[in-house]
Amino acid sequence: MSETIDTIDADKDDVTPEAAASAEAAEAGDERKAGGDDILVQEGDIAGDYLERLLDLLDYDGDIDLDVEAGRAIVSIDGGEDLEKLVGPRGTVLEALQELTRLAVQQETGSRSRLMLDIAGWRADRREELKELGRSTAESVLKSGERVRLQPMSPFERKVVHDAVATVSGVTSESEGEDPKRRVVIFPEA
Repeated sequence: MSETIDTIDADKDDVTPEAAASAEAAEAGDERKAGGDDILVQEGDIAGDYLERLLDLLDYDGDIDLDVEAGRAIVSIDGGEDLEKLVGPRGTVLEALQELTRLAVQQETGSRSRLMLDIAGWRADRREELKELGRSTAESVLKSGERVRLQPMSPFERKVVHDAVATVSGVTSESEGEDPKRRVVIFPEA
């Protein structure tokens, strides 16, 4: 942006304070976008270190993989025999560990993290199950014309279902209720 301002062939006196402030803000925004992945990589590194210490304390084996996807740091732990214990029933322990990991990142960086944690491929497998549930339920609602309320789900699960329902024309979905009993309702479009 500063190169553009330099090539306009204007004296600094010709540039209004508002224009100069706007140019500086735009330049700062470009720097933030460029550094966005760097910040997410840093979040992933902090999370990886935190989870590695946790695995050491528990004496669990596991390989930690860090990635950046869709504007989020993704941290995966795979390969250990005891990792299913860190998932828990319906992913409850995994959700709790994800929140603890986000807090550890926040403590280090000073800003809230949206990182996703997957352990033993559970979240990836669950995502596929939920996509199929969302699509098949949407198709059933389309045929029957009757609304369907699904079981209560976590925010992650509801998002996956909403995205799957959105791929089927003629139906829509919304969430109702309060956590932890918040659920997806799928119904025909009016």
